[in-house]
Amino acid sequence: MAFDNSEVRFEIKDSLGTLSETSRGWKKQLNFVSWSGNDAKYDIREWSPDNQKMGKGVTLTKDELLKLKEILNGVEL
Repeated sequence: MAFDNSEVRFEIKDSLGTLSETSRGWKKQLNFVSWSGNDAKYDIREWSPDNQKMGKGVTLTKDELLKLKEILNGVEL
């Protein structure tokens, strides 16, 4: 799904999972997103129910995501 909200162009290539959802329907998700026509990257941020608005988030390359996974595997919860 591709959008152009006149500030930022983005296309959610794949929705990988939802981490949480607010009472207003905003979802914190891990997605594979292309920003402004660039190569897609892994992205964690909150999205509105229609996926046209988003909050601040973190965009990660595959190598960064693998490193995060390695770090999280070592965290004792």
